[in-house]
Amino acid sequence: MSLEKNEQGRILLHIARAAISRALHVSCAPAAVNENMPWLSRPGATFVTLTQWDELRGCIGSLQACDPLIEDVSNNAVSAALYDPRFMPLAADELDTVSVEVSLLSELQPMDFSSEADALAQLRPNIDGVVFEYGSYRSTFLPQVWESLPQPQQFLARLKSKARLAEDFWAEDIQLSRYTVSKWREADYCKEHAHG
Repeated sequence: MSLEKNEQGRILLHIARAAISRALHVSCAPAAVNENMPWLSRPGATFVTLTQWDELRGCIGSLQACDPLIEDVSNNAVSAALYDPRFMPLAADELDTVSVEVSLLSELQPMDFSSEADALAQLRPNIDGVVFEYGSYRSTFLPQVWESLPQPQQFLARLKSKARLAEDFWAEDIQLSRYTVSKWREADYCKEHAHG
């Protein structure tokens, strides 16, 4: 039986924060979370995003569902906190200033397109996460990135830039895949328990 999405999100957020707390040797308030629930042992692909003062502080994830969901969330949470190469590792005294977001990805769906214009026309702003691949170059943006890059042309250009290619680069053998996410943010739950 699948849990209500809201409760599923609460559990995944707790698992992510608890994993970071353990990695930083900080005690974490216990929560009534049954980590032996069957859905947590099924393969899942997640991204864990950390924000601090409304700025990105780390984001690491998996595109393929290979590991059990509980392991994927835990590993990505620790990686986002300590191993995102764009940021210094999170310090224990910063943990209270960081907000956690967990995105659970759908399966990747390869896109079929005849040109860059065709690919752009197929993109669904605020719905699609996109994986860009060209040879050894690869990048992805979660659907949340549409908030800051609302135009498909801009979104795809920055995706190419993230893959370390020119923003106007195009080649016939570029591959694009899309996915959707279910996402949960700690901020969405904080009204329910102030500093809980």
